Amino acid sequence: MPLLHIIILALLQGITEPLPISSSGHLVLAHHFFDGASADACWSGERAMDIAVHIGTLASVLLYYWRDLLTMLRGLLHPGSAGFVMIRNIIIGSIPVVIAGFILHKTQPSFVCMLEIMAWMSIIFGLVLWAADKFFPSTRTTEQIGWKHALLVGLAQCLSLIPGVSRSGITMTAGRFLGYTRVEAARYSLLLSIVAISGAGLLGALDMAKAGDTALNRDALIAGTIAFVAGYATIALMVKWLQNFSFTPFAIYRIGLGILLLGLIYTGVI
Repeated sequence: MPLLHIIILALLQGITEPLPISSSGHLVLAHHFFDGASADACWSGERAMDIAVHIGTLASVLLYYWRDLLTMLRGLLHPGSAGFVMIRNIIIGSIPVVIAGFILHKTQPSFVCMLEIMAWMSIIFGLVLWAADKFFPSTRTTEQIGWKHALLVGLAQCLSLIPGVSRSGITMTAGRFLGYTRVEAARYSLLLSIVAISGAGLLGALDMAKAGDTALNRDALIAGTIAFVAGYATIALMVKWLQNFSFTPFAIYRIGLGILLLGLIYTGVI
């Protein structure tokens, strides 16, 4: 893959993964303009590159929330503590998407590369995000998440396997519907990403190891590093934004992008 394409994919992932605007959808869009994003290409080397940049942003989440991770690790030794409850909730919330993601990896459906689906999902779930953020109260914190709410957010996360829905977007939306503050909804969403992305990364790493493609492994390392730096900066900026402002700009961006893409698709431009 050309170096410019690697850089673009890495920056797209690093910037869009923490934000509720669908990183996978933007990657589908990038692949479409690079080479048409056929189903075969989507599930071959390109898919492996997508996983590599996801791992890069996973590392940025681990670094940004290292205090939470340390608290959770300590909580393993103290059942009933805040750290123990948090790690329990993350496990509960991750089970649905791990199962759904494994099935998706085995079946490799072509719809995950369809630009039209990405456009429609961007619009629909942009509207859902806006509604959840505007009309629902926001008083709860991450420490107040019980297993039922963890499961509900986890089930919502399964929808993120459809391009354009956004893993961050749908989990933050679910958090807002359940009454969590913007910052806390984002915090739980990003902590929840650890298991989901780790699972996808493991499957992708195994596929890359079997392929034995040295050039692909090198490209993946470059892409992952760039995505890590971009991801960390984006998380920091997003958290600061949500302390004082709403999700509305992200919803507007999603809706606008979806409308633009549908216009280009239905007029035959792309």
